[in-house]
Amino acid sequence: MTGKIIRKGKQMAQKSTTSLQHEHVFLGANQERNERRVWLVIALTATMMVVEITAGHWFGSMALIADGWHMSTHAAAMLIAVLAYRYARKNTANLTFTFGTGKVGDLAGFASAVILALIALLIGWESFQRLMAPIPISFNQAIMVALVGLIVNLLSAWLLWDDHHHHHGHGHQKHDHEHDHGHHHGHGQDNNLRAAYLHVLADALTSVLAIVALLLGRAYGWFWADPVMGIIGAIVISRWSWGLIKDSSSVLLDRVPEGGNIEEKVRKAVETGMDKITDLHIWQIGPGHYSVIVSIASQTPKEVSEYKAQLTHIDHISHTTVEVHQVGHDA
Repeated sequence: MTGKIIRKGKQMAQKSTTSLQHEHVFLGANQERNERRVWLVIALTATMMVVEITAGHWFGSMALIADGWHMSTHAAAMLIAVLAYRYARKNTANLTFTFGTGKVGDLAGFASAVILALIALLIGWESFQRLMAPIPISFNQAIMVALVGLIVNLLSAWLLWDDHHHHHGHGHQKHDHEHDHGHHHGHGQDNNLRAAYLHVLADALTSVLAIVALLLGRAYGWFWADPVMGIIGAIVISRWSWGLIKDSSSVLLDRVPEGGNIEEKVRKAVETGMDKITDLHIWQIGPGHYSVIVSIASQTPKEVSEYKAQLTHIDHISHTTVEVHQVGHDA
């Protein structure tokens, strides 16, 4: 015979309704600062984008044009990034978002990755056409513009370099009730900032490719080097966009987070004595924030607060729901 109990504990009965109400704010660390930095990089990128595309057409450099259009995709993607930051921040108190707005950045990262993949196809196609029908290039002027573009890209990468791909975790203070959550700022991967950072990093790479192609063309008359480098740049952009699509879609589809062995840690922390996990759900609800729903069966169940206390040492868990079932001995 199996019976089911939902244990909220004696302490819960003594708490007021107000004390059990909590915000669901699961935003990344330094979100407002990151937003300001991305705005600055957008200004730099947009300015250089116009210069490179204009110079590429003027001097006949396909690699320079490709680099300029690549910059345009970065400017658009970073605009999506800052709008996502703003939307997530402005809607933290919107109760229609059940688990907060922490995943808005992942949606923005997914969108920018799809756009970038389409642009990569266009760059590759135009470079192929230019390879079949080369045109004269003004190498000295094009090299000068490409060098300025590289400097801008490196400056932008420096501005966006932060802790976006450093996985520093920390524990979160838990509340003694069935649903454990609150206002936390995570230090895990922010796919929105990561998208902006990788955009300018990839842009720096295409600038280098453009410079190499132009130097080879000027020194050896290899006009084909310019479109070839454009094709290589398109391949690099495509591979990057696919990687971001995979990572952001994993978050959007609530895939169990990779790395950190969170599932193993939860099971190890809870499954002690007669306690057995019968159902477990773990997913990301914001940068550095994970939600856990765990169902426990035991012949001698403990209070929900005790089970929750066993999970407090696991980094990045910001929202916990515990369900306890009391089971009897089989007849």
